[in-house]
Amino acid sequence: MTALLLADRPSSTKNHLSLTMDPGIRELACAGRIVNLDRPRIMGILNVTPDSFSDGGQWLGREEAIRRALTMQQEGADMIDVGGESTRPGARSVSLQQELDRVIPVIEAIAPQLAVPVSIDTSKPGVMREAVVAGAGMINDVFALRRDGAVQAAADLAVPVCLMHMQGEPRVMQDEPDYADVVVAVKRFLLNRAKQCEEGGVLAKNIVLDPGFGFGKTLQHNIKLFHALPTLVETGYPILAGVSRKAMIGQLTERDTASRMPGSIAAAALAVVQGVAIVRTHDVAETRDALNVAIALRTAAGSAEL
Repeated sequence: MTALLLADRPSSTKNHLSLTMDPGIRELACAGRIVNLDRPRIMGILNVTPDSFSDGGQWLGREEAIRRALTMQQEGADMIDVGGESTRPGARSVSLQQELDRVIPVIEAIAPQLAVPVSIDTSKPGVMREAVVAGAGMINDVFALRRDGAVQAAADLAVPVCLMHMQGEPRVMQDEPDYADVVVAVKRFLLNRAKQCEEGGVLAKNIVLDPGFGFGKTLQHNIKLFHALPTLVETGYPILAGVSRKAMIGQLTERDTASRMPGSIAAAALAVVQGVAIVRTHDVAETRDALNVAIALRTAAGSAEL
């Protein structure tokens, strides 16, 4: 497939982000579609699950999922993240076949219609392999390729992979999360996982890191980690931040899940100010507007970094 610059997507898409990222940060080659990390990028969330904490059950049908993916692209998404297993606190695991049945038909349907790459949100090596065959160009793994065979699958597939930090597992991760120093622990974990994945054959240029807000962390852990985002950016790996509609936003705003969009886009804008390369969101158009305003105002103020 011929490489496609995402800046060249259809002209009807409003896309004004112009922040120049650290020149050391590279592009992501997503199975023929190139995501240049020369400016902040937006990952739109497409959960094809009945029980995800925010949008569970909304996009289960094939046609609904296609329409949602195309809408997010039109709104300015730079990639679409498809997930078939909920990782909300207390979530139960699903079988390999059940996850495949949810995500593969959707990826096969949307990938040919999108100008932007599809990411597969999974921890199962079998799903990773089938999803890339179906058209996915990136892997987003909350277990950071710790499942048996996951590192080998990512190395074989040679697509970018996002490694996320999580203390414990979804069913119990929020029971009693505890750290001597959450920033030190998360940074050490992510760098160790990156090293182990590289030793296993995953190319360094294909690694993205995610601190895992809300995954085995209290509100205070999340706040401290958010303040420390620049120290993660300094690792040289692109950083992805996912805070959209999460409990930390609810705790800070006292809003239920459906009412957390304003808080979520504020957090996304602040993450970009601190150098985050990718923000993952349910609300693409609103997040795009917020990032455009934040970047324009900070740039107009004369900041060399943003």
